[in-house]
Amino acid sequence: MSVTTSGTQAADGFSPDWPAIAAVILSVTAFSVAQGLTYPLISLLLESRHVPSSINGLNAGTFAIGQAVATLLIGRLGAVIRGDRLIILSLFGCAACLLTFAWSGSIPVWFLARFLLGIFVSLVFILSEAWLSAACPDHLRGRISGLYGAGMCAGFAAGPLFIPLFGGANGLAFFALAGYLSFVACATLVICRFARTQPEQAPPGGILRFFAAAPLLIMMVFAFGFGDITAISGMPVYFTRTGHSEAFAAFSVSILALPTAVAQPFVGMLLDKVSRYKVAIGACFAAALSYLAIPFLQSEALILVAFAVLGAASFALYTCALTLLGAGFSGGLLIAGSAAFALAYAAGSGLGSVSSGFVMEALSPHAMPLGTGAVLLVFTTLLARRR
Repeated sequence: MSVTTSGTQAADGFSPDWPAIAAVILSVTAFSVAQGLTYPLISLLLESRHVPSSINGLNAGTFAIGQAVATLLIGRLGAVIRGDRLIILSLFGCAACLLTFAWSGSIPVWFLARFLLGIFVSLVFILSEAWLSAACPDHLRGRISGLYGAGMCAGFAAGPLFIPLFGGANGLAFFALAGYLSFVACATLVICRFARTQPEQAPPGGILRFFAAAPLLIMMVFAFGFGDITAISGMPVYFTRTGHSEAFAAFSVSILALPTAVAQPFVGMLLDKVSRYKVAIGACFAAALSYLAIPFLQSEALILVAFAVLGAASFALYTCALTLLGAGFSGGLLIAGSAAFALAYAAGSGLGSVSSGFVMEALSPHAMPLGTGAVLLVFTTLLARRR
């Protein structure tokens, strides 16, 4: 399958727009810090309040619904607000949602704040992907995508560290992160003044066209969302249910993300040298095996090693898809493709969040990682056959 359509192949004869790349990586790192904190912290706080796992999973799923809604809003918002400014406004919106978690203990309010957080995060996600693809030439695309992925993963790793630093129940972690996001929004505003490129508007019907042109890329992002968010949201609860401490559960998310951040630049180098689809197939297979191995490991050290491999492998799927997106599309279809990615990620992460809670409640805690591993094996087979 080729993701190149008539008139959409990006030119390779231009120099990277480094200010734009810096602004994109800075903003996406900030949003991933917010996501890295909220997924484990909100799950653990709801668990400590004895909220059923199904409700806990639904709350995480509300975030995914917000992400999906953002894909419907991106066209109208992009018509009235310039792309870089929309990223900055969305970062401020994320900060406001985090302050809401700190100020209110109401579960319905948390559902609303989680939904709005999903919208703002997804807008950053969509626009930054499209901008990154427009700002870098193809011969550097894999490596720059790897740096982008490293920044995102570093943010996921840093987010949970706000829990032991500031505590979970007192709201200080939410306050501190809201301040950080506001600072990043202001810094991004300054950097954007030097950028040469801008994310373009999506053409009418662009998302549907992209789904038809690049089903394998959509599958990669869906599988990434399913496996990644199950790890971030469901696995901390799994660890506490199977006898591990809350500190270990929070620490595991950082361990998940740190090696992932280190690995992505190397994944990017690999993507510039070998078949990008083969890298995706291998990554999905490694993530599936890691999920299947965790219930059988007795040592916490070995569990963390498997969790680290899981994170690096699952995120490599996204790095592959992002690299292929930039190589095959340009202009407005980059926004359409990024929006389609956000929709696929929202669907995968929503299914992962909701199913993990119901599976643990209906069957057993161990059924969740085993079931997730089995699903990823199915995706591995589909990717290999469709290729």
